[in-house]
Amino acid sequence: MTKHLLELKGIRTSFRTDGKQVQAVDGVSMYLNPGEIIGIVGESGSGKSVTMMSMLQLISPPGKVNGGEVYIDGSDKNMLDYDAQSEEMRHMRGGKVSMIFQEPMTSLNPVLTIGYQIQENIMLHLKLNKEEAKARTIEMLKMVNIPDAEQRFHYYPQQFSGGMRQRIMIAMAMSSQPQVLVADEATTALDVTTQAQLLEMIRDIAKKTNTAVVIVTHNLGIVARFAERIYVMYSGSVVETTAAGELFAKPEHPYTRALLRAIPRLDDPKDRILIPIDGLPPNPASRPEYCPFYDRCEYRADRCKESKKPELAEISPGHFCACLLTEEEKVQKAEEIAKKEIKKAPKSVIQPVNCLEVKNVRKYFPVYKGLMRKKVGEVKAIEEITFHARKGETLGIVGESGCGKTTLARCIMRVYQPEEGEILFNGTDIANFTDKQMAPYRSKIAMIFQDPFSSLDPRQTAEAIVGESLKLHKLVKSKEEYDQRVDELFRIVGLDPELKGRVPHEFSGGQRQRIGIARALSSNPDMIICDEPISALDVSIQAQIINLLEELQAKLGLTYLFIAHDLAVVKHISDRILVMYLGRVVEIAECEELYENTLHPYTKALLSAVPVADPAVEAVRERVEIRGEVPSLTKRPSGCPFHDRCDRATERCKQEVPKLMDAGNGHQVACFLYEK
Repeated sequence: MTKHLLELKGIRTSFRTDGKQVQAVDGVSMYLNPGEIIGIVGESGSGKSVTMMSMLQLISPPGKVNGGEVYIDGSDKNMLDYDAQSEEMRHMRGGKVSMIFQEPMTSLNPVLTIGYQIQENIMLHLKLNKEEAKARTIEMLKMVNIPDAEQRFHYYPQQFSGGMRQRIMIAMAMSSQPQVLVADEATTALDVTTQAQLLEMIRDIAKKTNTAVVIVTHNLGIVARFAERIYVMYSGSVVETTAAGELFAKPEHPYTRALLRAIPRLDDPKDRILIPIDGLPPNPASRPEYCPFYDRCEYRADRCKESKKPELAEISPGHFCACLLTEEEKVQKAEEIAKKEIKKAPKSVIQPVNCLEVKNVRKYFPVYKGLMRKKVGEVKAIEEITFHARKGETLGIVGESGCGKTTLARCIMRVYQPEEGEILFNGTDIANFTDKQMAPYRSKIAMIFQDPFSSLDPRQTAEAIVGESLKLHKLVKSKEEYDQRVDELFRIVGLDPELKGRVPHEFSGGQRQRIGIARALSSNPDMIICDEPISALDVSIQAQIINLLEELQAKLGLTYLFIAHDLAVVKHISDRILVMYLGRVVEIAECEELYENTLHPYTKALLSAVPVADPAVEAVRERVEIRGEVPSLTKRPSGCPFHDRCDRATERCKQEVPKLMDAGNGHQVACFLYEK
């Protein structure tokens, strides 16, 4: 029998809640070979991270690993027999298996330099002296493309951008020459371009050093591009596993099929309907004895509920699935499902009148220095922004972090007053209005925020959150009318009005975002700014929220500004798209036109960086490399803001800033390559 580099057998982990043990991970087995990249996918709460933490005995009380075996490097010793603090486990953690966590800022120590933190790791695991460890640290920083590694050795974590911090985490994880690297949602919080750069870098390092990699993620595009084998997890168990190509071409488990139908893809036709997975995963405390996916499954049969939870079984060579249904039953059910009429998203009617017109808007922030707070310069956050949005239209706004999307949104909301330019809302220029003049307009522009948890007051009930602006803008005349309107808003966003007495932490992520949407709708706005409204949500819940937003727009004639960095979602929901880079607009076009006839080199790089959830498509896609990081706004390059990362830049690009020019078909681009 062949020995694997890493093997997990029947991992069981429970947490003590409300006085009883709740099984979070229930008998998970998987293996990994040298140099192989595997993906673990599933919704939040499916047990992906807990499985990885259990393997390294990083589960702290009230949780405990209460079963299973872990073998590494061909050894016959079960690593779970050792104490969590034993020499053997410490040698495995960081030495043989390294882990990159989701949030680099919380995993790096803010009071120690990054050089010291990596050096310490090398001295511990590779037993090198201080000088040798320093040399290896600098070598590792160069390997992950940190510029000026020698100088930056002495920098602190907070002196780096998010993408750079994640590179430092990769350097630290790789510094002890591990055999296995676990990337736990390592790129979730990053831009698409940074995400693509980092994952390609991890893949290259893995192939060069024969390190095996585990990618834990809920992004199916990432595993389609990078993983060789995939494990799909649901409710604490593996429900399907096979080679990546096979999984996407012939998904067998109803859950895998449902996941693939719920996600928007870059190569989708514009009008494809996303089919969300109904309901929520079961709470581990009340998980049924039968198949845990039964209540949400479109394929279910009566015997699924009468039998015990199905075990993984081989259905074709190397393809395992935990489902009781036969192939014939699945084919028959799939035909029935295909015949079901899918509720088409109603189309919003776009009127020829502009709801919003932005002309030459600039916003600068002063930079102060020293004890006397002397102004020493300005950060030019946005410059010469010009665009319009018609009534009933969705305008997508995309670009990397730091390109000015949120600053622009805040200028339109008039949280900031722009330095110059006009903001015409329903024909009135509100750019220089005082707070008193803005008062009647406040109710007409609403916002949905990125993180549904931090944007809701934890002490207020859902009713108070949703009803606040009804009182503030005097939109109801009596307590009775107030109660009716709050109930109506709950129903509009698909929530049961019975839940209005609960506080935010008693809701799931998707429900919290629905409360955020209900709050935005409560003041009867003409326009809603959606600032990354779905990036913190699960794949299946994303589909529900996107469909809800489209439905509301058609019903209420709303105008949306949809800010996001997931371009597949933006393509799905938008009528026109505006691409920003370093505070300037570089391209605007109708949605289909932008994707089929991309002009600006930056937009091409952005689209190329988005992985498509299909390995066959990924294998033949053309890649456009993008070099380096987004420059700091305080050190903005002269001329075209993109010239230092563009492979088609000329001398003229370094001196002059290109203006937006018409490229025909309603397509505008700021690039000298398209001058008539």
